[in-house]
Amino acid sequence: MLHSSRRATKASKSKYYKMRLLLGMCLLGLLLFIAVIVAWSEYGASLRRVEVIKMELLELTRSGFRIRNETGAFVFRMIFRTGLLDLESCTREDNVLNCTRTVPGNVNFSLRVEKPRESMICYHLFWRKSIVRHTIEHRMSYSFSFLYGGAENNSQHWPILVSGVQAPRAFVTADLSAGQPGFGSVLQRYWLSSNGTAVKISESVPFHFGWNATEQQLYFQARYHDTPYKPPPGQQPFPHLRYHVCVGLDITSIHKHMVRSYFGKPTKVPDSNIFSYPIWSTSAFAKSNITMDALKNHVNDIKSKNFNCSHLVLHDGYTLYYGDFDPDPARFPKVSEEFKTLKDDGFPISLWIHPFINYNSSKFADGVERGLFVRESTGKLPALVRWRNGIGALVDFTNTDARDWYASLLRNLTTEAKVTSFNFVAGEASYLPLTFNTSVRIEDPNTFTQRFAELAFPFSDQAELQVGYHTQNISCFFRILDRTSNWGYSLGLQSVIPLVLTLGILGYPFVQIGTIGGNVPQSQTDRRPDRELYIRWLELAAFMPTMEFSVAPWEYDDTVVKIAKKFTALHLALVAPMVLELANEVLFTGDPVIRPLWWIVPDEPPAYKVSSQFLIGEDFMVAPILEPGKRERDIYLPSGKWRSNRDHIYIRTPRLMTDYEVELDEVAYFTRVT
Repeated sequence: MLHSSRRATKASKSKYYKMRLLLGMCLLGLLLFIAVIVAWSEYGASLRRVEVIKMELLELTRSGFRIRNETGAFVFRMIFRTGLLDLESCTREDNVLNCTRTVPGNVNFSLRVEKPRESMICYHLFWRKSIVRHTIEHRMSYSFSFLYGGAENNSQHWPILVSGVQAPRAFVTADLSAGQPGFGSVLQRYWLSSNGTAVKISESVPFHFGWNATEQQLYFQARYHDTPYKPPPGQQPFPHLRYHVCVGLDITSIHKHMVRSYFGKPTKVPDSNIFSYPIWSTSAFAKSNITMDALKNHVNDIKSKNFNCSHLVLHDGYTLYYGDFDPDPARFPKVSEEFKTLKDDGFPISLWIHPFINYNSSKFADGVERGLFVRESTGKLPALVRWRNGIGALVDFTNTDARDWYASLLRNLTTEAKVTSFNFVAGEASYLPLTFNTSVRIEDPNTFTQRFAELAFPFSDQAELQVGYHTQNISCFFRILDRTSNWGYSLGLQSVIPLVLTLGILGYPFVQIGTIGGNVPQSQTDRRPDRELYIRWLELAAFMPTMEFSVAPWEYDDTVVKIAKKFTALHLALVAPMVLELANEVLFTGDPVIRPLWWIVPDEPPAYKVSSQFLIGEDFMVAPILEPGKRERDIYLPSGKWRSNRDHIYIRTPRLMTDYEVELDEVAYFTRVT
């Protein structure tokens, strides 16, 4: 009985344990089922939330965003390369979205939407992580469009043409003519796309720019480590990336909006004589060995050949040492009297000027004693730098006393030496030493370029500037990076139109294209550009806002002189009046004077790739010859009714005319008629 009872008890306990195990497994299964349901629900909610995070035509995902236009086509794509957004951390209030987490880590991310006008939407994005030595990088895809803007370059193309892979580097002005790596003397954090989109990077960003041509991406990067940028005083070096993306109906309308929203505009039109009459420069015929006698002989030649003059530029070498502000008395005796006589005779003098005071110049000791120069890292001694013409100190233009000192030296030249104006060169940020101190802390090296350029304000009627960064409000001519005597896109003739169009898009309407024929290499025995190249360059210059001679036409033959007279007369009678009228409109619109073909036909794709034709305003189109040995060229005629310079009427447009004949002494141009 005892054994039977024990067996029964054991069987009962076994059954009990089995029941508990079964119940436990059921409960566990139920819990797992509930967990799966909850997880699936949360996943589904997350998926639904991803789809909900749409701001008008923008779709935000963890890895980036893309934007549609009003027709539903995707026109813009940005990829986040330094963290994925945790969309569950995002909250939205009206037209602002804020997110607080990335995978991994925390982030301060915001996206704000505004509609500045009907059929236009702008998105303002901000991304910041509070980590020292952190890098933020977003990549913009351009695979479905043509791009314009950015900066001037040695090899200039229209639209932008990039090759290879360029790791992001500081987007600061650099003197490319001196062999410095960088992005050119004039730049703007602005890119415009043929599909009606534009992106503008904020000035406060420690901005680095790069690209990958294979993947067709532009790199927008922010960082403070290994860079010339500095955080604001009292703040940690936490990088941030802030930019604005606007989408509109077409490229022309969106660009006009961006210019009115983010760019300054000139406040007055420069001296009309510069638009009308040629500039004459000493850079080619005298180099740095200019004397008063050589200058007067040159003026006599200009007069004897019956050419006009807006002003005469002493390009270089008029002082004993670089950094002196007084013409060398041995080469320029009675300078005040002589310069006044030249001005009264129609040849006012403009001087080539720069921010360097060489160590052997007469002004160096004064600048050191008064603390007027950019200093080395300890802040005690001037930071000497090597530039094109020796070793010198940089004037610290953040220092009010230094600016006043430098400006007073310029004024003395106008009052004592009877100089009319100046050509401001070599103010690129790349000339700053790697480590330096200034009177006022420079967070962005481009500030140095801005402060230098602002010295041109009092002389803007006839001044030229070769550097620019957010200086569109300075009402003077901006001179393109000096070209060399070749036909190609690398500093040659074919790069001139793309560069003028680029500067126009960046907000600089008064463009000076430099000397006709370009600069002859030092190694070339004959100091003259190739004859045919010179003629074709001259013909192009006649349709630009200004013309500048350095090598004189009579250095060749009577035929070249005849062509030069023909085109300077055409410039005076036909081009200058148009340009001056447009120049006055610029003060209100900010529109370029020299415009790309797509300006008037944004719905014609072939117009986006035309880099050898341009518009003056909206109704006058120019198609010069830019290749050696050519007496014909292809010409794209946009939609409209056009009258050629040969008085032929073209109605069936748009069209591509092939092998259009243009003789050596001709330029093909067309007027749009109603």
